[in-house]
Amino acid sequence: MDLDALPKVMGDDGEFHAVDEEVDLSGTTVEAWAALLLFWLLGATVFYQFFTRYALNNSASWTEEIARYLLIGTVFVGVAIGVAKNNHIQVDLIYRYLPAAAGRVLSLVVDALRIAFFGAMTVLTVMLMMKMGSYQMTIIDLPMNIVYGVCLLGFAASTLRAAWVMRIHIQRGYSVLERPETSMQDR
Repeated sequence: MDLDALPKVMGDDGEFHAVDEEVDLSGTTVEAWAALLLFWLLGATVFYQFFTRYALNNSASWTEEIARYLLIGTVFVGVAIGVAKNNHIQVDLIYRYLPAAAGRVLSLVVDALRIAFFGAMTVLTVMLMMKMGSYQMTIIDLPMNIVYGVCLLGFAASTLRAAWVMRIHIQRGYSVLERPETSMQDR
């Protein structure tokens, strides 16, 4: 490894010199902003719970339930982020030993199954919401379908992102399963 090719952080004056890269948020997806919002609401709720419990010695009873629902929302919206980045857990070892054509077909089958799974979960969530009807949250007098609605949005976004990922794989002619050294940003 050539040490001269690495960025120089120690100046000739013996001082540490580092420059941060400019932050570019232009590639941030809608799902990521939604997950960030839910996460900050979760953080504020947990802080409020902590403050009322330990500073005021009078715990707000609603915070635990709302924190649980915000965590659920953060996870389900976050799933769509993982699908868009195509970085969920996957096993690519078999693709090393398959002929290229068989690996390509199997990769497309995996993409199609991912779309089918998230599509089925979207439909099942709608069916669950219809069965739940006017069921209320335990402590807060709000419908539980608010929570399931966030899950529905997460599944629907994951379905759309999975279709988008499959389209990219078809256009590129390979997927991350076939070439694990690549990512969704490599086009």
